[in-house]
Amino acid sequence: MLPKHTRPRTAPATSRRHAMLAALGLAWAGLGAQGARAQNSHTVATVAAAASLKFALEELARDFLRDTGQPVRLVFGASGNLYSQVLQGAPFHLFLSADEALVEQLAQAGRTLNQDRGRNYAQGRLALLVPNGSPLQPDPTLQDLRGALQDGRLRRFAIANPSHAPYGMRAREALQHAGLWEDIQSRLVFGENVAQAAQFATSGSAQGGLVAYALALAPELAARARHALLPAEWHQPLTQRMVLLPGAPPAAVAFERFLTTPQAEAVLARHGYSAPAR
Repeated sequence: MLPKHTRPRTAPATSRRHAMLAALGLAWAGLGAQGARAQNSHTVATVAAAASLKFALEELARDFLRDTGQPVRLVFGASGNLYSQVLQGAPFHLFLSADEALVEQLAQAGRTLNQDRGRNYAQGRLALLVPNGSPLQPDPTLQDLRGALQDGRLRRFAIANPSHAPYGMRAREALQHAGLWEDIQSRLVFGENVAQAAQFATSGSAQGGLVAYALALAPELAARARHALLPAEWHQPLTQRMVLLPGAPPAAVAFERFLTTPQAEAVLARHGYSAPAR
């Protein structure tokens, strides 16, 4: 009988156990990777979109769901605010901006998918929105607005905040073009985004406002207000651009492609957008 200290160790069994555990570890790692890929493939696309797109994009999301069975989560806001949220790591997959410059800036900052600069999807317009019963007239020359400033008919006038909302910036430019900016500033009510400005203009908080033409055409607002399309040359173009963001799942890629189809362009046109030059 061998002394205790010379008895054979059970190293082969231990090695087999370690090998088995290692193999299981690799198997679980493989399953985890497959699970992550599967989860990503079924992730609902989260779309951050300019507030001016609310009615058009809700219709497009319904069409996309009907055609593909894939739902889309929509988040609306001022393009400048959404841009800041993307920079801060908000979990968005696709960004639809009302100002193409914001997409360019995201690409330069390396915050788009593969540093892509995206593509233009629509050209927006600005409209004067006047609620029913307002003392203002839907005058595209804004001469009635000038008269209302002089005779006291105008108490409040709504636009989106020019500091971060593209439609607010263009509203300021249009008022400057008409020579009204200095006189109207004390009467302005700023919406956080253009959809809120349209709400102010139709809810009694203001006698009118400058908003996205697409919102003025929406049945919900058209039933409560009249509108006039402002000349496009009164302000910088509202060239709207979209881009996929890092981590975009297949559903987001598919929705982005869907937005460039003739079907989607027809919906956008019906909502007051023209097709941009590509």
